[in-house]
Amino acid sequence: MLGFILKDFIYKVHCLDIVMKKLLFFIVLVVLFFSACTTQDNISKQIINSNQTSNVVTNDPEIKVATFAGGCFWCTEADFEKHEGIVSVISGYSGGSEVNPEYRDVASGKTGHREAVQVSYNPLEISYEKLLEIYIKHIDPTDVNGSFVDRGFQYSYAIFYHDNEQYTLANEFLEYIDQEKIFDKPISVQIENYTSFYSAEEYHQDYYKKNPLRYSYYRSRSGRDGFIEKYWDGVNLDFTSNKTTSFWESYVKEDSTELKERLTEIQFYVTQEDGTEKPFSNQYHDLKEEGIYVDIVSGEPLFSSTHKYDSGTGWPSFTRPIDLDYVSLHDDFKLFSPRVEVRSSIADSHLGHVFEDGPEEFGGLRYCMNSASLEFVSLAEMEERGYGDYLYLFDK
Repeated sequence: MLGFILKDFIYKVHCLDIVMKKLLFFIVLVVLFFSACTTQDNISKQIINSNQTSNVVTNDPEIKVATFAGGCFWCTEADFEKHEGIVSVISGYSGGSEVNPEYRDVASGKTGHREAVQVSYNPLEISYEKLLEIYIKHIDPTDVNGSFVDRGFQYSYAIFYHDNEQYTLANEFLEYIDQEKIFDKPISVQIENYTSFYSAEEYHQDYYKKNPLRYSYYRSRSGRDGFIEKYWDGVNLDFTSNKTTSFWESYVKEDSTELKERLTEIQFYVTQEDGTEKPFSNQYHDLKEEGIYVDIVSGEPLFSSTHKYDSGTGWPSFTRPIDLDYVSLHDDFKLFSPRVEVRSSIADSHLGHVFEDGPEEFGGLRYCMNSASLEFVSLAEMEERGYGDYLYLFDK
């Protein structure tokens, strides 16, 4: 009997040990998962801060942001909010150097800001091209010194681009409007790099809803509605159909067999099998020539020499991609320590990983890439090879 009880006790202890092992293993997995989520969340926050995307940021990765100065922000806000796909429109101030400016100082022209709106939108429902059309159809784009009854630089027109795609589209759009010869005078809307946006005081937000009578009176007396009716009613813009598509945007990924024939063994291993090449013995880790680095599979532009630095790791390292939309981030649990993987947006090539040990003065991130996933296009050949839109990166 005693022997039976002893065997039963040993068995129960053994079973308990197995359960505890499973429980411990589960706890480790949970800790690793939340550690990876925290790492990616921290990196995402650093990306937002380092690129000054906005001080009004949505947490939804599908939502994009655009910023426009269209004169009186009461009117511009109201005009944008009428359209499907617009998530929110905030009235505020952009373009100046003063932090957190107040309305009275902006309105007096002291701060160098323009009245502007920041538009959060879902690109699956409304395109940036459509936002440009909405914007242009509610202003007098030939007015150099203000907007209708409001005069002064603080009411002048500007499109603030957040990335290279917006910069390119804004330039192409204004050229298109100029060529349409809707006006006798040249288009005067400025295209400027987005630096900051500060929300206006609360009483300015949704002013047209809070004060409908005052807003209607101002709007009708300002001359805006009369101008829109005279020049824009019945005008159909067809900018999208005239826009050329970059070759990498129409790239369709080949199957594995075709890619194996086209790529070298190391290129296929890195981009398609999520491999990592050897440090210090790869093609671009110490390259210092000016130019951009594109996806070896699709040719989509990814990184620039202007953001490259020597990290001492033996792989090409960058403080940021050319455009955040050109890469995607993913949790990576392949090693014991969780990491954040970087892949190209169009070809879905494995590129490398991003870490939080980069130069603090440039945002603190290190995009550690594999040379085998990249092709270098020198500054001298960028125009010829279809990357002329990225020459702005090298403007001194």
